[in-house]
Amino acid sequence: MQSESVKVSPIELVSAVLNEKVAEKLNTSELGEKTMLVENNKLLMLFTTSVAVLIGCLIVLVWRRSSTKKPLKEPEPQKVVVPKIEKEPDADDGKKKVSIFFGTQTGNAESFAKALVEEAKVRYEKATFKVIDLDAYADDDDKYEEKLKKESLAFFFLATYGDGEPTDNAARFYKWFTEGDDKGEWLKKLQYGVFGLGNRQYEHFNKVGIVVDGKLEEMGAKRLVPLGLGDDDQSIEDDFATWKELVWPELDRLLRDKDDMSVATPYTAAVLEYRVVYHDKPDPSTKDQTHTNGHSVHDAQHPSRSNVAFKKELHTPQSDRSCTHLEFDISQTGLSYETGDHVGVYCENLSEVVDEAVRLVGLPPDTYFSIHVDKEDGTPITGSTLPPPFPPCTLRNALARYADVLSSPKKTALVALAAHASDPNEAARLKFLASPAGKDEYAQWIVANQRSLLEVMESFPSAKPPLGVFFAAVAPRLQPRYYSISSSPKMTPNHIHVTCALVYDKTPAGRIHKGLCSTWMKNATPMTESQDCSWAPIFVRTSNFRLPIDPKVPVIMIGPGTGLAPFRGFLQERQALKEAGTELGSSIFFFGCRNRNVDFIYEDELNNFVETGVLSELVVAFSREGAAKEYVQHKMSQKATEIWNFLSEGAYIYVCGDAKGMARDVHRTLHTIVQEQGSLDSSKAELYVKNLQMSGRYLRDVW
Repeated sequence: MQSESVKVSPIELVSAVLNEKVAEKLNTSELGEKTMLVENNKLLMLFTTSVAVLIGCLIVLVWRRSSTKKPLKEPEPQKVVVPKIEKEPDADDGKKKVSIFFGTQTGNAESFAKALVEEAKVRYEKATFKVIDLDAYADDDDKYEEKLKKESLAFFFLATYGDGEPTDNAARFYKWFTEGDDKGEWLKKLQYGVFGLGNRQYEHFNKVGIVVDGKLEEMGAKRLVPLGLGDDDQSIEDDFATWKELVWPELDRLLRDKDDMSVATPYTAAVLEYRVVYHDKPDPSTKDQTHTNGHSVHDAQHPSRSNVAFKKELHTPQSDRSCTHLEFDISQTGLSYETGDHVGVYCENLSEVVDEAVRLVGLPPDTYFSIHVDKEDGTPITGSTLPPPFPPCTLRNALARYADVLSSPKKTALVALAAHASDPNEAARLKFLASPAGKDEYAQWIVANQRSLLEVMESFPSAKPPLGVFFAAVAPRLQPRYYSISSSPKMTPNHIHVTCALVYDKTPAGRIHKGLCSTWMKNATPMTESQDCSWAPIFVRTSNFRLPIDPKVPVIMIGPGTGLAPFRGFLQERQALKEAGTELGSSIFFFGCRNRNVDFIYEDELNNFVETGVLSELVVAFSREGAAKEYVQHKMSQKATEIWNFLSEGAYIYVCGDAKGMARDVHRTLHTIVQEQGSLDSSKAELYVKNLQMSGRYLRDVW
């Protein structure tokens, strides 16, 4: 006889099985029925099926409930933009290969290289073009020669910065290419062109481009077009456009078929634009991940957040100017440095500048958005010159952290503004300023008057580019400001010291220009005043500005004003060596300022270095104390015999400060001292000074 069963819910059934008490719940009256349940296969199958159905129902229930909740729209995750690795073309694919190399510090050389390629791809469909970062071209120096030998057609875009130095990403190649053994004419297969980027105000204008161009010719390569000398002091875009027009006839000859008589279609560069996605406002409790210290290696692309530990004013109250001593705490950042290195500092635009920028852009400051270099389907946006996107943020933060709105706009920015100007007259005027016909007016109205992007936008109020265009084509990225570190890790391993003069002046157009970073440093709140202290994303850039390996070698240091910075680090290092019992060679420091009672920075420290024997002699030029202005070069002339004796003993000579004025005057004075004290004619004196530079005994840290 079939036994009566007790109704049990599926949940109770599962719970009972797990607790080994199913039998009790099914029938508490008869023990025999418990055995029947266990032995009855059909009932067991029914039980198993019930459990499966129950689990399925629970899953569906949970899914339906979760799907009815409308989530907060989250920012579209930023995709890691990996450069598309093109498959190396086969040697016999019939296409001619053109390599375009770049060495860039701020991105201009890379932009020009990519602009050339974009147009060349339209002109020459049967050729293959490749843009190459010089640092990434070869894993090690030995590979440079192996790979260059295979090149047949190449162009080099090379920027020069500082004292005729190559950019960071070109430094390794430049050193290998210019200092290696003489290999003879080993590049006879190569045809090339070089476009240099520099500033004519500096003594070594376009040195890197000039040197590489000459070396390529020495090594047997054939120059296709004259060396291009881009001058950022005027309009480097015009220089590039002029040089580029010399390139096309040569490439026509090399890349077009002999029977191809077609005329190239006039090329118009597209206005760059990011894809923009607007989002709901983020959770206020969400931590800002911008510039967090999550990288093992810190550089310009991966700076480290560093707190301001200490700050003080170096000028006396009588001064009408300002100079800040500031210390970054690097104890928890993973950063380290050597004496003579530079620190790169990212600062935000001032609040008043951001307010003006928000007004001119014409969108609410709390607009939350992200920018993307691909389309919605994941394919790259046409054009390869888009800078990497910054993280999702509000418009106000984007304008504060990423947009350079105080520099004069490039012509490409004027073209982008013209494309989005609703007033036809304003659009026509912008196009004219960006055109070859408007070259002189652009040079006068924008460059000579130092008009900022904000001032230009104010003058053309109908130009309202969308955010994707504004951040891609109108406002360039804010660049880090570099400072010579004014400390030594032997004395302060956990702090980086900076000595910064406040920039505050009036432009020819009448705008008061406040230096971005110097103003931030002057107004920074250090940890000594508040736990809610100021901070900045920073990184260290290695320098070759180093003391001699042998501490007994004499040193001559010349650095007026904030040019003192690296020498303070040098003297701290010498102090640490002396305290450790190391014998030091002779040293002399030429410093300059206006008045001993106003701007004689670090006076007590310098005098203490002399008293303790760390510094043999301190010579100071005060330019505003006497009837005639006296500068460091005048003091050098007075110490000519001593300087010559130092040099004769193998001394190293160091110069730090203004490249456009002081460094030139010091260089001329050094040449005169060598000529007169060494009884040499002008050419031999010049050769002597050049040998000092080539041997690394004459080093300059100038800006």
